[in-house]
Amino acid sequence: MISSTQDGLSKRNTANIMMSIRYILLSLGIIALSCCRELAAQNTNDSTRQKNAKVTLVYLENCETLSFDEANLPETQVLKGNVRFRHDSALLYCDSAYFYEKRNSLDAFGNVKIVQADTLVGYGDKLYYDGNRKMARFRKNVRLEDGKMTLYTDSLNYDRLNNIAYYYKGGKLCDSINTLTSVWGQYLPEWNRATFKNNVVLENPDFRLESDTLNYNTSTNVADIVGPTKMKYKEETDIFSTNGWYNTQNDQSMLLDRSVIVHKDGKSITGDTIYYDKRKQFGTIYHNMQLTDSVQKTTLCGHYGYYDEAAEAGMATDSAFLIDWSSPDSLFLHADSMFTKTDTAKGNIIRAYYKVRMYKSDVQAVCDSLTYIEKDSIMSLYNEPVMWNENQQISATLINVYLNDSTVDYAHLINQAFVARQVDSICFDQMSGKEMFAFMRDGEIYKVDVSGNAETVFYPKEDDGNIIGINKTQSSYVTIFIENRKISKVLLTAVSNGTMFPLGQLPKEDTYLGGFFWAEQERPKSPLDIFSNPPKTPRPDAAATAASASASINK
Repeated sequence: MISSTQDGLSKRNTANIMMSIRYILLSLGIIALSCCRELAAQNTNDSTRQKNAKVTLVYLENCETLSFDEANLPETQVLKGNVRFRHDSALLYCDSAYFYEKRNSLDAFGNVKIVQADTLVGYGDKLYYDGNRKMARFRKNVRLEDGKMTLYTDSLNYDRLNNIAYYYKGGKLCDSINTLTSVWGQYLPEWNRATFKNNVVLENPDFRLESDTLNYNTSTNVADIVGPTKMKYKEETDIFSTNGWYNTQNDQSMLLDRSVIVHKDGKSITGDTIYYDKRKQFGTIYHNMQLTDSVQKTTLCGHYGYYDEAAEAGMATDSAFLIDWSSPDSLFLHADSMFTKTDTAKGNIIRAYYKVRMYKSDVQAVCDSLTYIEKDSIMSLYNEPVMWNENQQISATLINVYLNDSTVDYAHLINQAFVARQVDSICFDQMSGKEMFAFMRDGEIYKVDVSGNAETVFYPKEDDGNIIGINKTQSSYVTIFIENRKISKVLLTAVSNGTMFPLGQLPKEDTYLGGFFWAEQERPKSPLDIFSNPPKTPRPDAAATAASASASINK
């Protein structure tokens, strides 16, 4: 009995608890719904207030006559003579107007003028004005002025709420420096910012820019290049760019994304970034620079450089190299720094400094500095220069290379002149003297004239190619003829010494002339190999070489 009573009480308590929970949840739901409704109502009121805050009434301030024509123009005030409206900070003038007071809008005709807070003035033959949206639509003979520029068009919409004016049927913007035309245009008076699209042209007396899209600042007179653009300075310079800016006040520009500047002298510069000052006639190029001379058919490259138009001089450094593509067999030249200049007297001049490496299919060279003078067709190699042709190595204190139509005609070796030809892995034909002339034909050395302490070591061969022995000579003058990459004849002066030694009779050190070295590891093997930095072969001591040569002659 007691147990049954307790069970009943327990069930009733559980039911009461569940009912209480339902009541609480229902109450919370009602409260939440009430809060949401209040919040929604508040947001609606706020939105309405915000909307109402933006809408202000257009007031009629003056006219000479006012009439109504309800039959033809219902709810329209017909105004004539010195009509003036006010809307916020804007005043509107016209000869006549239709005023739709309930719609807070109007149509204005004849000598229409809007003055916006004394900073912006718009003119036109017609105006359709919506006071609720603060939208002014000018038509026919439209002109917009703000003290910095004047915009001309036949159809202009001016959004006073967002302070944006735009045209879409062709327009022209003029300031103190430039005239800009396009099919579509937009102007933001607050920011002095204009955007032009479709058939964009910017012009001034010295400059013309053509593009499909352009941004322009009427305060700074800077044009932002945002698409394919062509610029031209009279008949002097053409610029092609897709990204950058151009300051029309000072003729300075920054050109990005592989822009190109082409000069009337046939030279052009390209780079990832170009800072160009037209008045100073100077361009600075950063990253992937190319200075191309279409007349001389050369291209100078590097990751930093400049071009001086007035001096017709250019420089490249940071992986600098030059390509001479004036002949099918191009020449490739690399150095730490390279300079080019066009001189009226000497023609094109090229200078390369430090760690010079040169590659051409028939001639390769290394030296510390190099100069090329076009008019004289002379390439001079300084400071331990070495040249290679086929299996021959040429070295001296100074090497002057004489060119003919971009091919080597002959080389003049001055002081410690030395020519070595590899016969096999251990034998080398050698010629040394104070001075040499090495003559080339069809890309190969065919004759060498040696003068002053002339010495030779060569290995004559049988017809079957076997080496006969070692021939050593000393003379004041020697001429060597070479055929099929072998010494074919040696001519000595009357006063000379010469001895033929059997192979193996001479000590190894006596088979080499004083000043001999073999620097094959330094030789550029391809155009790309000009950028390698192989270890340098030790050079013989100059004083020891001279003493050795003198001792040989005295013997």
